[in-house]
Amino acid sequence: MEKRREFIKKVAITTGGLALGSHTFGFTAKSYNRIIGANDRIHVAIIGLNGRGGSMCTTFAKQPNCLVNTVCDVDSRTIPVTQKKVAAAAGGTSPKGEGDVRKVMQDKDIDAIYIAVPDHWHAPMAIMGCQAGKHVYVEKPLSHNPHEGELAVQAARKYNRIVQMGAQRRSAPLAIQCVQELHDGIIGRVGFAKAWYTNNRKPLTLKPAAVPDWLNYELWQGPAPRQPYQDGLIHYNWHWRWIYGTGEALNNGTHEVDLARWGLGVDLPSRVSSMGGRYQYQDAWETPDTQIVTLEYPNRVMLMWENRSSNGKKIEGQDRGVIFYGDKGSINTDGEEYQVYDLDGKMIKEVKKQGPAEDASIQGRNTASPSLGMDSMHVANFLESIRDNKKPNCDVELGYKSVVAMQLGNISWRVGRDLHLDPKNAHILNDPEAQKLWSRTYEPGWAPKV
Repeated sequence: MEKRREFIKKVAITTGGLALGSHTFGFTAKSYNRIIGANDRIHVAIIGLNGRGGSMCTTFAKQPNCLVNTVCDVDSRTIPVTQKKVAAAAGGTSPKGEGDVRKVMQDKDIDAIYIAVPDHWHAPMAIMGCQAGKHVYVEKPLSHNPHEGELAVQAARKYNRIVQMGAQRRSAPLAIQCVQELHDGIIGRVGFAKAWYTNNRKPLTLKPAAVPDWLNYELWQGPAPRQPYQDGLIHYNWHWRWIYGTGEALNNGTHEVDLARWGLGVDLPSRVSSMGGRYQYQDAWETPDTQIVTLEYPNRVMLMWENRSSNGKKIEGQDRGVIFYGDKGSINTDGEEYQVYDLDGKMIKEVKKQGPAEDASIQGRNTASPSLGMDSMHVANFLESIRDNKKPNCDVELGYKSVVAMQLGNISWRVGRDLHLDPKNAHILNDPEAQKLWSRTYEPGWAPKV
Protein backbone atom coordinates (compact mmCIF):
# COMPACT_ATOMS: atom_id res chain seq x y z
CA MET A 1 0.00 0.00 0.00
CA GLU A 2 2.76 2.45 0.92
CA LYS A 3 4.57 1.63 -2.33
CA ARG A 4 1.36 2.38 -4.24
CA ARG A 5 0.94 5.73 -2.49
CA GLU A 6 4.56 6.63 -3.13
CA PHE A 7 4.12 5.73 -6.79
CA ILE A 8 1.08 8.01 -7.05
CA LYS A 9 3.07 10.82 -5.45
CA LYS A 10 5.97 10.35 -7.87
CA VAL A 11 3.64 10.31 -10.86
CA ALA A 12 2.05 13.55 -9.64
CA ILE A 13 5.45 15.26 -9.55
CA THR A 14 6.37 14.30 -13.09
CA THR A 15 3.07 14.88 -14.92
CA GLY A 16 0.83 17.82 -15.69
CA GLY A 17 -2.92 18.35 -15.77
CA LEU A 18 -5.44 18.98 -18.51
CA ALA A 19 -5.95 22.74 -18.69
CA LEU A 20 -9.30 24.36 -19.35
CA GLY A 21 -8.56 27.98 -20.08
CA SER A 22 -6.22 29.11 -17.33
CA HIS A 23 -7.50 26.57 -14.82
CA THR A 24 -6.47 22.94 -14.32
CA PHE A 25 -9.11 20.30 -13.76
CA GLY A 26 -7.20 17.00 -14.09
CA PHE A 27 -6.24 14.39 -16.63
CA THR A 28 -8.43 12.74 -19.21
CA ALA A 29 -9.34 9.12 -18.58
CA LYS A 30 -7.08 8.02 -21.42
CA SER A 31 -4.02 9.88 -20.16
CA TYR A 32 -4.52 8.67 -16.58
CA ASN A 33 -4.85 5.06 -17.64
CA ARG A 34 -1.74 5.36 -19.78
CA ILE A 35 0.37 6.78 -16.94
CA ILE A 36 -0.91 4.91 -13.90
CA GLY A 37 -1.64 1.21 -13.76
CA ALA A 38 -4.98 -0.14 -12.60
CA ASN A 39 -3.47 -1.12 -9.24
CA ASP A 40 -2.37 2.46 -8.54
CA ARG A 41 -5.73 4.15 -8.33
CA ILE A 42 -6.69 6.50 -5.55
CA HIS A 43 -8.92 4.38 -3.30
CA VAL A 44 -11.88 6.30 -1.88
CA ALA A 45 -14.50 5.46 0.76
CA ILE A 46 -17.92 7.11 0.45
CA ILE A 47 -19.40 7.77 3.91
CA GLY A 48 -23.07 8.73 4.07
CA LEU A 49 -25.11 7.22 1.24
CA ASN A 50 -28.47 8.97 1.38
CA GLY A 51 -28.97 12.25 -0.51
CA ARG A 52 -25.65 13.73 -1.61
CA GLY A 53 -23.65 10.59 -0.98
CA GLY A 54 -26.01 8.55 -3.10
CA SER A 55 -25.27 10.88 -6.01
CA MET A 56 -21.60 11.59 -5.40
CA CYS A 57 -20.69 7.89 -5.16
CA THR A 58 -21.10 7.61 -8.93
CA THR A 59 -19.33 10.94 -9.51
CA PHE A 60 -16.27 9.51 -7.77
CA ALA A 61 -16.65 6.10 -9.44
CA LYS A 62 -16.54 7.70 -12.89
CA GLN A 63 -13.31 9.61 -12.22
CA PRO A 64 -10.23 8.33 -14.07
CA ASN A 65 -8.13 6.01 -11.90
CA CYS A 66 -10.28 6.50 -8.84
CA LEU A 67 -11.62 3.34 -7.22
CA VAL A 68 -14.56 3.56 -4.82
CA ASN A 69 -13.20 0.95 -2.45
CA THR A 70 -15.86 1.12 0.29
CA VAL A 71 -19.33 2.53 0.91
CA CYS A 72 -20.38 3.17 4.51
CA ASP A 73 -23.61 4.13 6.25
CA VAL A 74 -25.45 3.55 9.52
CA ASP A 75 -28.56 2.82 7.42
CA SER A 76 -28.04 -0.81 6.37
CA ARG A 77 -30.72 -0.56 3.65
CA THR A 78 -28.73 1.85 1.52
CA ILE A 79 -25.46 -0.12 1.36
CA PRO A 80 -26.48 -2.77 -1.23
CA VAL A 81 -28.30 -0.12 -3.28
CA THR A 82 -25.16 2.02 -3.41
CA GLN A 83 -22.92 -0.94 -4.16
CA LYS A 84 -24.99 -1.61 -7.28
CA LYS A 85 -24.87 2.05 -8.33
CA VAL A 86 -21.09 2.17 -7.98
CA ALA A 87 -20.66 -1.12 -9.81
CA ALA A 88 -22.75 0.17 -12.71
CA ALA A 89 -20.80 3.44 -12.86
CA ALA A 90 -17.40 1.74 -12.52
CA GLY A 91 -17.98 -0.99 -15.07
CA GLY A 92 -18.69 -3.84 -12.71
CA THR A 93 -16.37 -3.21 -9.76
CA SER A 94 -18.44 -3.42 -6.58
CA PRO A 95 -17.17 -1.74 -3.38
CA LYS A 96 -17.13 -3.25 0.08
CA GLY A 97 -20.00 -2.35 2.40
CA GLU A 98 -19.40 -1.14 5.96
CA GLY A 99 -21.67 0.11 8.72
CA ASP A 100 -19.09 1.58 11.10
CA VAL A 101 -16.97 4.55 10.03
CA ARG A 102 -14.31 3.64 12.61
CA LYS A 103 -13.53 0.47 10.66
CA VAL A 104 -13.20 2.53 7.48
CA MET A 105 -10.55 4.64 9.20
CA GLN A 106 -8.59 1.50 10.06
CA ASP A 107 -8.51 0.28 6.45
CA LYS A 108 -5.02 1.01 5.14
CA ASP A 109 -6.12 0.39 1.56
CA ILE A 110 -8.20 3.59 1.63
CA ASP A 111 -6.40 6.77 0.54
CA ALA A 112 -9.25 9.27 0.84
CA ILE A 113 -12.72 9.60 2.31
CA TYR A 114 -15.78 11.48 1.09
CA ILE A 115 -18.09 12.70 3.90
CA ALA A 116 -21.82 13.31 3.31
CA VAL A 117 -23.21 12.69 6.79
CA PRO A 118 -25.20 15.06 9.08
CA ASP A 119 -23.49 18.32 10.04
CA HIS A 120 -22.68 17.30 13.62
CA TRP A 121 -20.41 14.56 12.21
CA HIS A 122 -18.58 16.63 9.55
CA ALA A 123 -15.60 18.00 11.45
CA PRO A 124 -15.16 15.07 13.88
CA MET A 125 -15.09 12.64 10.94
CA ALA A 126 -12.77 14.86 8.90
CA ILE A 127 -10.38 15.05 11.86
CA MET A 128 -10.54 11.26 12.30
CA GLY A 129 -9.72 10.89 8.62
CA CYS A 130 -6.68 13.16 8.81
CA GLN A 131 -5.44 11.32 11.88
CA ALA A 132 -5.84 8.00 10.05
CA GLY A 133 -3.76 9.26 7.13
CA LYS A 134 -6.69 9.81 4.75
CA HIS A 135 -7.26 12.78 2.51
CA VAL A 136 -10.73 14.26 3.01
CA TYR A 137 -13.51 15.67 0.84
CA VAL A 138 -16.16 16.93 3.28
CA GLU A 139 -19.48 18.38 2.21
CA LYS A 140 -20.44 21.83 3.44
CA PRO A 141 -20.56 22.97 6.10
CA LEU A 142 -17.05 22.09 7.23
CA SER A 143 -18.23 21.98 10.84
CA HIS A 144 -21.21 22.20 13.17
CA ASN A 145 -19.66 25.08 15.15
CA PRO A 146 -16.65 27.43 14.83
CA HIS A 147 -14.44 25.58 17.31
CA GLU A 148 -14.72 22.36 15.30
CA GLY A 149 -13.82 24.28 12.16
CA GLU A 150 -10.64 25.54 13.80
CA LEU A 151 -9.79 21.97 14.80
CA ALA A 152 -10.38 20.72 11.26
CA VAL A 153 -7.92 23.28 9.87
CA GLN A 154 -5.39 22.29 12.54
CA ALA A 155 -5.80 18.59 11.72
CA ALA A 156 -5.30 19.11 7.98
CA ARG A 157 -2.09 21.01 8.61
CA LYS A 158 -0.76 18.79 11.42
CA TYR A 159 -1.21 15.56 9.46
CA ASN A 160 -0.41 17.12 6.06
CA ARG A 161 -3.64 15.96 4.45
CA ILE A 162 -5.57 17.39 1.51
CA VAL A 163 -8.96 18.57 2.78
CA GLN A 164 -11.51 19.90 0.29
CA MET A 165 -14.89 21.34 1.29
CA GLY A 166 -17.79 20.76 -1.08
CA ALA A 167 -18.19 24.31 -2.39
CA GLN A 168 -18.40 23.25 -6.04
CA ARG A 169 -18.49 26.77 -7.47
CA ARG A 170 -14.82 27.09 -6.61
CA SER A 171 -14.15 24.64 -9.46
CA ALA A 172 -16.75 25.94 -11.94
CA PRO A 173 -15.01 27.59 -14.94
CA LEU A 174 -17.49 30.44 -15.31
CA ALA A 175 -17.51 31.17 -11.57
CA ILE A 176 -13.72 31.37 -11.71
CA GLN A 177 -13.98 33.66 -14.74
CA CYS A 178 -16.61 35.85 -13.07
CA VAL A 179 -14.53 36.30 -9.93
CA GLN A 180 -11.45 37.07 -11.99
CA GLU A 181 -13.36 39.80 -13.84
CA LEU A 182 -14.50 41.21 -10.50
CA HIS A 183 -10.94 41.27 -9.22
CA ASP A 184 -9.78 42.87 -12.48
CA GLY A 185 -12.21 45.75 -11.86
CA ILE A 186 -14.99 45.20 -14.40
CA ILE A 187 -17.47 46.97 -12.07
CA GLY A 188 -14.90 49.02 -10.17
CA ARG A 189 -14.47 48.82 -6.44
CA VAL A 190 -16.95 46.33 -5.01
CA GLY A 191 -18.27 47.32 -1.60
CA PHE A 192 -21.42 45.20 -1.25
CA ALA A 193 -22.66 41.75 -2.22
CA LYS A 194 -26.16 40.38 -1.68
CA ALA A 195 -26.67 36.59 -1.64
CA TRP A 196 -29.95 34.72 -1.31
CA TYR A 197 -31.71 31.36 -1.16
CA THR A 198 -35.42 30.56 -1.49
CA ASN A 199 -37.41 27.34 -1.19
CA ASN A 200 -40.90 26.14 -0.26
CA ARG A 201 -40.24 23.66 2.55
CA LYS A 202 -43.23 22.19 4.36
CA PRO A 203 -43.91 21.90 8.12
CA LEU A 204 -42.10 19.32 10.22
CA THR A 205 -43.71 16.89 12.64
CA LEU A 206 -41.57 14.68 14.90
CA LYS A 207 -43.03 11.72 16.80
CA PRO A 208 -41.45 9.44 19.43
CA ALA A 209 -40.88 6.00 17.97
CA ALA A 210 -38.81 2.85 18.30
CA VAL A 211 -35.42 2.89 16.56
CA PRO A 212 -35.78 1.09 13.19
CA ASP A 213 -33.89 -2.19 12.87
CA TRP A 214 -32.04 -0.87 9.81
CA LEU A 215 -30.52 2.09 11.71
CA ASN A 216 -27.51 2.23 14.04
CA TYR A 217 -28.91 5.23 15.90
CA GLU A 218 -26.12 5.21 18.51
CA LEU A 219 -23.50 5.72 15.81
CA TRP A 220 -25.72 8.16 13.87
CA GLN A 221 -25.72 10.40 16.95
CA GLY A 222 -21.96 9.97 17.43
CA PRO A 223 -20.55 13.19 18.96
CA ALA A 224 -23.98 14.65 19.82
CA PRO A 225 -25.49 14.23 23.31
CA ARG A 226 -27.94 11.35 23.33
CA GLN A 227 -31.58 12.04 22.50
CA PRO A 228 -34.59 9.70 22.16
CA TYR A 229 -35.28 8.64 18.59
CA GLN A 230 -38.02 10.55 16.76
CA ASP A 231 -39.72 9.55 13.56
CA GLY A 232 -39.40 12.26 10.89
CA LEU A 233 -35.89 13.41 11.87
CA ILE A 234 -33.80 11.08 9.67
CA HIS A 235 -32.59 11.39 6.94
CA TYR A 236 -33.06 15.10 6.25
CA ASN A 237 -34.98 17.06 8.85
CA TRP A 238 -32.13 17.01 11.36
CA HIS A 239 -31.01 20.15 9.47
CA TRP A 240 -33.56 22.18 11.44
CA ARG A 241 -32.56 21.00 14.94
CA TRP A 242 -29.60 22.76 16.57
CA ILE A 243 -28.19 19.63 18.21
CA TYR A 244 -27.46 18.09 14.78
CA GLY A 245 -27.92 20.78 12.13
CA THR A 246 -27.05 24.36 11.33
CA GLY A 247 -30.20 25.58 9.58
CA GLU A 248 -30.53 26.95 6.08
CA ALA A 249 -27.70 29.40 6.72
CA LEU A 250 -25.18 26.57 6.50
CA ASN A 251 -27.28 24.06 4.57
CA ASN A 252 -27.54 26.26 1.48
CA GLY A 253 -26.30 29.70 2.46
CA THR A 254 -22.72 28.42 2.59
CA HIS A 255 -22.64 28.10 -1.22
CA GLU A 256 -23.68 31.66 -2.02
CA VAL A 257 -21.78 33.27 0.85
CA ASP A 258 -18.60 31.43 -0.16
CA LEU A 259 -19.00 32.74 -3.71
CA ALA A 260 -19.74 36.24 -2.42
CA ARG A 261 -16.78 36.26 -0.04
CA TRP A 262 -14.52 34.99 -2.82
CA GLY A 263 -15.71 37.71 -5.20
CA LEU A 264 -15.38 40.43 -2.57
CA GLY A 265 -11.85 39.27 -1.76
CA VAL A 266 -12.44 39.29 2.01
CA ASP A 267 -11.42 36.91 4.77
CA LEU A 268 -13.08 37.22 8.19
CA PRO A 269 -15.79 39.69 9.33
CA SER A 270 -15.49 42.31 12.04
CA ARG A 271 -19.23 42.52 12.81
CA VAL A 272 -22.21 40.20 12.30
CA SER A 273 -25.93 40.81 12.70
CA SER A 274 -28.90 38.52 12.08
CA MET A 275 -32.66 38.74 12.40
CA GLY A 276 -35.48 36.39 11.42
CA GLY A 277 -37.57 33.56 12.80
CA ARG A 278 -39.79 30.56 12.17
CA TYR A 279 -42.49 32.67 10.51
CA GLN A 280 -44.24 30.31 8.12
CA TYR A 281 -45.25 27.49 10.49
CA GLN A 282 -45.31 26.66 14.19
CA ASP A 283 -43.83 23.18 14.26
CA ALA A 284 -40.70 21.20 15.19
CA TRP A 285 -38.24 23.50 13.41
CA GLU A 286 -35.80 25.24 15.77
CA THR A 287 -33.81 27.14 13.11
CA PRO A 288 -35.29 30.15 11.27
CA ASP A 289 -37.10 29.70 7.97
CA THR A 290 -36.75 33.43 7.30
CA GLN A 291 -33.41 35.04 8.05
CA ILE A 292 -31.20 37.98 7.14
CA VAL A 293 -27.50 37.78 7.96
CA THR A 294 -25.37 40.92 7.53
CA LEU A 295 -21.59 40.70 7.65
CA GLU A 296 -19.27 43.70 7.83
CA TYR A 297 -15.66 43.26 6.73
CA PRO A 298 -12.68 45.57 7.11
CA ASN A 299 -12.10 48.29 4.49
CA ARG A 300 -15.76 49.24 3.91
CA VAL A 301 -17.12 45.95 2.59
CA MET A 302 -20.49 44.37 3.44
CA LEU A 303 -22.12 41.05 2.60
CA MET A 304 -25.81 40.23 3.14
CA TRP A 305 -27.58 36.87 2.87
CA GLU A 306 -31.37 36.60 2.62
CA ASN A 307 -33.19 33.32 3.21
CA ARG A 308 -36.79 32.25 2.76
CA SER A 309 -36.95 28.49 3.26
CA SER A 310 -40.75 28.29 3.12
CA ASN A 311 -41.65 30.93 0.55
CA GLY A 312 -40.32 30.19 -2.92
CA LYS A 313 -40.68 33.66 -4.51
CA LYS A 314 -37.52 34.08 -6.55
CA ILE A 315 -35.17 37.06 -6.51
CA GLU A 316 -33.99 38.38 -9.89
CA GLY A 317 -35.72 35.35 -11.39
CA GLN A 318 -33.47 32.93 -9.51
CA ASP A 319 -34.04 30.79 -6.42
CA ARG A 320 -30.42 31.37 -5.38
CA GLY A 321 -27.62 33.67 -6.44
CA VAL A 322 -25.32 36.60 -5.69
CA ILE A 323 -25.28 40.22 -6.87
CA PHE A 324 -22.04 42.19 -6.54
CA TYR A 325 -22.42 45.98 -6.45
CA GLY A 326 -19.47 48.17 -7.50
CA ASP A 327 -18.93 51.87 -8.08
CA LYS A 328 -19.09 51.27 -11.86
CA GLY A 329 -21.87 48.67 -12.10
CA SER A 330 -23.00 45.27 -10.87
CA ILE A 331 -22.72 41.53 -11.61
CA ASN A 332 -25.46 38.96 -11.07
CA THR A 333 -24.40 35.29 -10.93
CA ASP A 334 -25.59 31.89 -9.78
CA GLY A 335 -22.09 30.43 -10.08
CA GLU A 336 -22.71 28.92 -13.51
CA GLU A 337 -23.34 32.03 -15.63
CA TYR A 338 -23.29 35.78 -15.06
CA GLN A 339 -24.51 39.12 -16.31
CA VAL A 340 -22.73 42.50 -16.06
CA TYR A 341 -24.73 45.73 -15.71
CA ASP A 342 -23.82 49.41 -15.73
CA LEU A 343 -24.89 51.82 -12.98
CA ASP A 344 -28.24 52.39 -14.69
CA GLY A 345 -29.02 48.68 -14.66
CA LYS A 346 -28.40 48.18 -18.39
CA MET A 347 -26.88 44.78 -19.20
CA ILE A 348 -23.56 45.29 -20.97
CA LYS A 349 -22.28 41.70 -20.97
CA GLU A 350 -23.75 38.22 -20.57
CA VAL A 351 -21.82 34.97 -20.17
CA LYS A 352 -24.03 31.90 -20.44
CA LYS A 353 -23.57 28.36 -19.18
CA GLN A 354 -21.48 26.23 -21.48
CA GLY A 355 -21.53 22.53 -22.26
CA PRO A 356 -24.39 20.01 -22.24
CA ALA A 357 -27.51 20.70 -20.24
CA GLU A 358 -27.53 19.28 -16.72
CA ASP A 359 -29.68 16.29 -15.89
CA ALA A 360 -33.02 17.83 -14.92
CA SER A 361 -33.71 14.99 -12.49
CA ILE A 362 -31.10 16.32 -10.06
CA GLN A 363 -31.99 19.99 -10.26
CA GLY A 364 -34.04 22.07 -7.87
CA ARG A 365 -35.31 21.02 -4.48
CA ASN A 366 -33.76 17.63 -3.77
CA THR A 367 -30.54 16.73 -1.99
CA ALA A 368 -28.68 15.10 -4.86
CA SER A 369 -26.71 17.90 -6.50
CA PRO A 370 -26.93 21.53 -7.59
CA SER A 371 -24.90 20.65 -10.69
CA LEU A 372 -23.38 17.44 -11.95
CA GLY A 373 -20.80 19.40 -13.95
CA MET A 374 -19.54 21.38 -10.96
CA ASP A 375 -19.50 18.25 -8.82
CA SER A 376 -17.34 16.36 -11.32
CA MET A 377 -14.86 19.20 -11.65
CA HIS A 378 -14.63 19.72 -7.90
CA VAL A 379 -13.99 16.00 -7.35
CA ALA A 380 -11.42 16.01 -10.17
CA ASN A 381 -9.67 18.92 -8.48
CA PHE A 382 -9.62 17.05 -5.16
CA LEU A 383 -8.05 13.96 -6.73
CA GLU A 384 -5.59 16.04 -8.72
CA SER A 385 -4.58 17.86 -5.52
CA ILE A 386 -3.84 14.51 -3.87
CA ARG A 387 -1.67 13.47 -6.80
CA ASP A 388 0.13 16.82 -6.98
CA ASN A 389 0.27 17.39 -3.20
CA LYS A 390 -1.19 20.89 -3.54
CA LYS A 391 -4.04 22.79 -1.92
CA PRO A 392 -7.43 22.14 -3.58
CA ASN A 393 -9.74 24.85 -4.90
CA CYS A 394 -11.74 24.95 -1.65
CA ASP A 395 -9.02 24.12 0.83
CA VAL A 396 -10.13 23.58 4.41
CA GLU A 397 -9.05 27.07 5.45
CA LEU A 398 -11.04 28.77 2.68
CA GLY A 399 -14.04 26.67 3.61
CA TYR A 400 -13.67 27.56 7.28
CA LYS A 401 -13.69 31.31 6.56
CA SER A 402 -17.01 31.07 4.72
CA VAL A 403 -18.61 28.65 7.18
CA VAL A 404 -17.64 30.59 10.31
CA ALA A 405 -19.27 33.71 8.86
CA MET A 406 -22.64 31.98 8.69
CA GLN A 407 -22.17 30.21 12.01
CA LEU A 408 -21.63 33.62 13.57
CA GLY A 409 -24.82 34.76 11.85
CA ASN A 410 -26.66 31.93 13.58
CA ILE A 411 -25.06 32.80 16.92
CA SER A 412 -26.14 36.43 16.49
CA TRP A 413 -29.70 35.25 15.78
CA ARG A 414 -29.75 32.93 18.77
CA VAL A 415 -28.59 35.57 21.27
CA GLY A 416 -30.60 38.37 19.61
CA ARG A 417 -27.90 40.98 19.08
CA ASP A 418 -24.96 42.09 16.96
CA LEU A 419 -21.61 40.43 17.48
CA HIS A 420 -18.36 42.36 17.37
CA LEU A 421 -15.42 40.26 16.24
CA ASP A 422 -11.67 40.22 16.02
CA PRO A 423 -11.15 40.30 12.22
CA LYS A 424 -7.89 38.39 12.59
CA ASN A 425 -9.64 35.20 13.76
CA ALA A 426 -13.39 36.04 13.93
CA HIS A 427 -13.44 35.40 17.69
CA ILE A 428 -16.35 37.05 19.51
CA LEU A 429 -15.43 40.08 21.61
CA ASN A 430 -16.89 40.90 25.04
CA ASP A 431 -19.95 38.63 24.88
CA PRO A 432 -19.64 35.55 27.13
CA GLU A 433 -23.16 34.31 26.32
CA ALA A 434 -22.47 34.31 22.57
CA GLN A 435 -19.02 32.83 23.13
CA LYS A 436 -20.62 29.73 24.68
CA LEU A 437 -22.03 28.92 21.23
CA TRP A 438 -18.54 28.98 19.68
CA SER A 439 -18.36 25.30 20.64
CA ARG A 440 -20.87 22.70 21.83
CA THR A 441 -21.51 19.98 24.43
CA TYR A 442 -20.44 16.48 23.33
CA GLU A 443 -21.46 13.01 24.31
CA PRO A 444 -18.80 11.87 26.84
CA GLY A 445 -15.83 10.35 25.05
CA TRP A 446 -16.75 11.82 21.65
CA ALA A 447 -15.23 15.31 21.74
CA PRO A 448 -12.88 15.78 18.74
CA LYS A 449 -9.21 16.34 19.48
CA VAL A 450 -6.23 17.08 17.25
